[in-house]
Amino acid sequence: MLVPDRSPKVLLRALLGLPAILALSIPLLLTACGGSGTPPPTPSSAKQWMWISGSNVASASGVYGTMGIAAANNIPGARDLAVSWRDSIGNLWLFGGEGYDSTGTQGDLNDLWEFNPTTKEWTWMSGSSTNTVSPNCGLFGVCGQSGVYGTMGTPNASNVPGGRYGSVSWTDTSGNLWLFGGDGLDSTDTFGNLNDLWEFNPSSKQWTWMSGSSTVGSAYGGQSGVYGTLGTASASNVPGGREASSSWIDSSGNLWLFGGFGMDSTGTNVSSFLNDLWEFNPVTKEWTWMSGSSTLSARGIYGTKGTAAASNVPGSREASVSWMDGSGNLWLFGGVGRYSTGTVGDLNDLWEFNPTTKMWTWMSGSSNSAATDAPGVYGTQGSPSTSNVPGGRSGSVSWIDSSGNLWLFGGYGADSTGTNGQLNDLWSFNLTTKEWTWMSGSDTVPSANQGQPGVYGTKGTPAASNVPGGRWSSVSWIDSSGNLWLFGGYGADSTGAQGYLNDLWRYQP
Repeated sequence: MLVPDRSPKVLLRALLGLPAILALSIPLLLTACGGSGTPPPTPSSAKQWMWISGSNVASASGVYGTMGIAAANNIPGARDLAVSWRDSIGNLWLFGGEGYDSTGTQGDLNDLWEFNPTTKEWTWMSGSSTNTVSPNCGLFGVCGQSGVYGTMGTPNASNVPGGRYGSVSWTDTSGNLWLFGGDGLDSTDTFGNLNDLWEFNPSSKQWTWMSGSSTVGSAYGGQSGVYGTLGTASASNVPGGREASSSWIDSSGNLWLFGGFGMDSTGTNVSSFLNDLWEFNPVTKEWTWMSGSSTLSARGIYGTKGTAAASNVPGSREASVSWMDGSGNLWLFGGVGRYSTGTVGDLNDLWEFNPTTKMWTWMSGSSNSAATDAPGVYGTQGSPSTSNVPGGRSGSVSWIDSSGNLWLFGGYGADSTGTNGQLNDLWSFNLTTKEWTWMSGSDTVPSANQGQPGVYGTKGTPAASNVPGGRWSSVSWIDSSGNLWLFGGYGADSTGAQGYLNDLWRYQP
């Protein structure tokens, strides 16, 4: 099922005859090496949520302070569809998304923030504190800053990506932050599907435009993908403009990108779901098309559950979540896209990709659609079972813990009754036993298209009763002590009101 209208941008697209699903996205977690100084969990706080910072009500404006200076009062504005990184010293980073600037103006943000888990302070590091410079800002317009690209491959203090949402991110082995695509503003202040690749160096505090185009071509359009030959790298290869893809970084430092909602090789002028898998080598600066289709709307080929096959491939989709396990295999869950029948819905299928064999394996969940999205089978909280499985959903967030278990939180999708809304359930998947465990949150939503209110408790104090409200399109990190971090998204605040959030949470598993 498609997510209901959430913002003026969705209304604009409806009026233009464009798909409302363009508004969906999900930022994804990348785990990097390094320490945060966060103490390990104690018996009194394990398996408990703690509200760390931000507001417990929706639609909060950002408090930016002075660029480069940490302060206890600093806080990013409420937003969803942002992206996150963790650097080599354990600090958490946040970029962009759709939400509120320092003046309370809603738009596409290009602000970069750093959070220190030890001091619990935010620092505004780059980008603008306002959305109002764009001449497009206005009724049904797109408020935000244009991108300043400079020269490809050359860092510069004035370079900065334009305001955007639905990008994906990586952290490389040197601690540099990477950003790709999303929906946003190009160098000419035109809005569309971006395919630009950026690198940010936390030491020099400079952005470098690395690949892709500085323009989207035409309003609400995007650059077509140049695929070349499957499995062969080329300097001319580049993914098409897109948003809400999934991303990984492998042990060799190569960046991986899957699917999303955007432009295929034919330049189709109405974007749709993709299932192409790409690899980018930061040394050679070349993209390689590795798997999937070069055209839109491919359905999934599932094969036999648990058995790898060269013909297997997930269906085209966006707003999935991703992990990389200790063996270097890539994992993908859910999103909104196409089942094996070609029907569109919120998916709950779990896939594994082996970069050595170049084969996909369907591991869990459903391959077929029904009258409604697959409901969740929760079982007993805290107890794993082979019959447990999260319901179909999109816009969740993910973590992988020190034991190699996959963690999944929230999103928009089906609860245990098959009712769709903003979810706040936390799940763990054990790669050895292949079992899901419902760990926290509710197995139901209050009513269709709503979410359970957040229970915040006292800021800085963990409690068994604390739990974030139902939400989708948050961002996530995991620190060196194995704690799970969650920020913002679109969902229910402490009163149950729906809106953009800027609350920061920590969970100790």
